[in-house]
This record gives sequence, structure tokens and C-alpha cells, in this order.
Amino acid sequence: MKMNVRVLAMALFLLSPATGSFLFGEGGAGEVAAENYPYRSDFLWVTSPNHADWLYKTGEKAVIDVQLYKYGVAVTADVNYEISPDMLEPTAKGTARIKDGKATIALGTRKTPGFLDLKLTANVDGMKTSHHVKVGFGVDNIRPFTKMPGDFTQFWQQTIAEARKTPVSFTREIAKEYCTDKIDCWLVKVKIDNSHSMYGYLTMPKDARKGKHPVVLCPPGAGIKTIKEPLRHRYYAENGMIRFEIEIHGLDPRWPNDDFKSVSNAFGSRDNGYLVNNVYSKEYYYMRHVYAGMVRCIDFLTSLPEWDGVNVAVQGGSQGGALALVTAGLDPRVTLCVANHPALTDMAAYSEKGRTGGYPHLNRNPAGILTPQVIKTLEYYDVINFCRQIQCPVRMTWGYNDNTCPPTTSYAAWNVLSCPKEPFITPINEHWTSETMERQHMEWIKAKLK
Repeated sequence: MKMNVRVLAMALFLLSPATGSFLFGEGGAGEVAAENYPYRSDFLWVTSPNHADWLYKTGEKAVIDVQLYKYGVAVTADVNYEISPDMLEPTAKGTARIKDGKATIALGTRKTPGFLDLKLTANVDGMKTSHHVKVGFGVDNIRPFTKMPGDFTQFWQQTIAEARKTPVSFTREIAKEYCTDKIDCWLVKVKIDNSHSMYGYLTMPKDARKGKHPVVLCPPGAGIKTIKEPLRHRYYAENGMIRFEIEIHGLDPRWPNDDFKSVSNAFGSRDNGYLVNNVYSKEYYYMRHVYAGMVRCIDFLTSLPEWDGVNVAVQGGSQGGALALVTAGLDPRVTLCVANHPALTDMAAYSEKGRTGGYPHLNRNPAGILTPQVIKTLEYYDVINFCRQIQCPVRMTWGYNDNTCPPTTSYAAWNVLSCPKEPFITPINEHWTSETMERQHMEWIKAKLK
């Protein structure tokens, strides 16, 4: 399938004037590649804070033991380091001597709740190698910058009511290439409102029965991209659940990768990404129909005769984690929520000196996009304010070394949740989760079903 009018139409739709510059992407295809133990690397760093949980009280001093190996052999070398608040400019620099593979670096402390990041660089036999480690101080006292607008609930009730003027409708065709002896898979296109649709792959048990199955909505990470592996989480359907893994831009996931790359390169990159499309207006911001679309996808799932009439779960990571929390905050039908390192969290916090904000890191926009008008718009879309509305149980996981969705903003969201909640913290993780962790999410949902 060649680039055609559908691609061009979507490209024109995503185009917006005055969007400014924007660092786009949560890692994209490299999302699981930025790991702390790199595959096939000549070097291995091991950083061990003197508190086993990597957490300290404010004012308490942290010390990091550093080890460095090349080909598994301890090295002796100078290591340059920088110490900085989470995602901000360095406040200290220095050099330490790694002798026989070991060194100790005094990280210092914070007087305010948050994280410090120790960034390490060494040159060994003419080869450069880098690493970093973050530790937290007074994390239970991290509070968000984002304020709640007085008409927040009214705005979203009106938005959803407008979208629902378009009756629930969808097309569904069997995706034989993703069916197995245990599950069936369909490609579904759901009408969101009078202007937008969303595609997704719907999987369910092959022996699905009327009124017997929980539904699980799985929104995507950031980007303009296809749904790569519809069978990656097949165990949801194999365990009796109906799972709907979606995209958010109305693009058919069967398009060739080159078509997606063409649209993404044109309208998903730093100069005009969709996450800043019309961000100057709460009524016309791109994500308005996306958030409403999450509720419409729930409308679709709960219209299926196989739904058990009770259980509605949402699950996702990064932007998908944000959208899971947004949906749980918007839709009281949601009974369970699982979110990995949520994006779109405390986004405007960077506007206050010394504050760490969340993805998409609008402080990096050279046009100075964090204006008072934009900050006001973001209040209606920030995950923080949806977390304030959630009543269903939430399982949330995040890592401390994450430089895409930093731990400061994950704690900001976590600390405002007043619903039943369970953390699953993996300090060493950057912006990734393991297959084991993903499977555990399903097991948590399964155990919590009513």
C-alpha cells in the first residue's frame, strides 16, 4: 500500500500553525533499549546507593558506591561526574578515581522533596562509557505544581456529551494472522465523534460467551505508529479477558511502516508534534478528542454482548499509562487501572524555578511555550487532575532512572491518588518494563476482578 490520500489527509489534520519546537517521542522503537545493563556492551556499571531502597529523608546525605568493569574485568580509570536535580541543570561536578573497579562518590542531599541524578562518564582505553543513577529525598512529600480548574468536571462532562451525540458505531473484520487456537482477533475501527475514529485490535477467547468476560482497554505510548505486536499480550484473552489495544490518530495499523514514518516525520517530530497541537486553547487542543475517545472506546467495549457487565480495566505505559489514569478519572465504569511510568504528568511544573516537570518536557521548547495561557490549558489535560478524581483501585509502576517520565512526576501523581493503590517500584529501571512485569499487570487485574 503506497502513501495515499488518507495519509495526506491525516498529515494536514495534524498540521498546526504556531506549535513551536518540541522534543517528541518516548523512545519510540528504542523504548526498551535504554537499559541499565546494556545488551552486548563492553562495559558494565554497578551503582549502589548506601540505602537499599534508594530513598532518603530530606537533609540526609547519600553516598553511591560505583563499580565499573570492561569485559567483566575491574578497571582503573578517572570518572567524571555531575550531580543535578531530576531533569535539571547540574549543581555540582567533579572527578573520582575508580581503582580496581571501585569508587565512592558523596552525592550530598536535598532540602526539598525530589530526586538527585548522578551522571557518570569514563574513558577506558580510548572508549567512552556513561551511566547514571537517581535517588530520592522525602518522596512521600512530593506535591504537584498543577492546579485544579474550577470548571474541570464541567468541561469534561460537556466534552464527553458532545462526543456521544455520535452514536456508538464500529466496523470489525477478522485478523486471521493474529488468531490462534485459543483466541480470536479482529481489527476494529470505532467512531469517536463526528470527526474522529480510532483503530485497535480486539482479542478475546475463542470460546467467548455472552455476559462472561471482563474488558481491558490498552491505549498506546506516544508517537504516530502502528500497533506492532497485537499478540504480545495474548495472555489476557487466554485468561478469559477481552482486550482492546488501540492507536489514537485514526490511522489503519495495516499501513506499511514507511507510511507511518512519513506522517510521523512530518507531524510527529520536534517542530510540530501533536502534543503541542493547539495547546494554546483548551477547546481545540489535539488531546481533547483523544481523552474523549478513551471514554468512547469504553462505550464500545461495554456494548459487546460478551462483556460481563461489571469489570472494566485500563492498562498502559508512558503515554498509555497517562491515558489509563485519565480514563479512570473520567469514566466511573472503570473498575481497575494499571499505569506504567505515566507521561503527561505535572507538565507545567518546569515553569517554576527548580521544579521538575513531566513528558513532553515543554521547558525544552525554544519558543518559550510554557506561557500562562498554555499552563492554563494544561490544567485541563494534566494527569494530576485526573488522578484526583480516580476512585477505583490503581496499580502503578515506575523506575527511578527514567529520564523520559521522571520519578519526580510519578510520585507527584502517586501522592495525590486517594483511591486504593498498590505501587510496584523498580529503582534501576529507565523507561521500560520487563515482560515479567507486564505479565504481572494481567495477574493483578485477574486477581482483582469482581
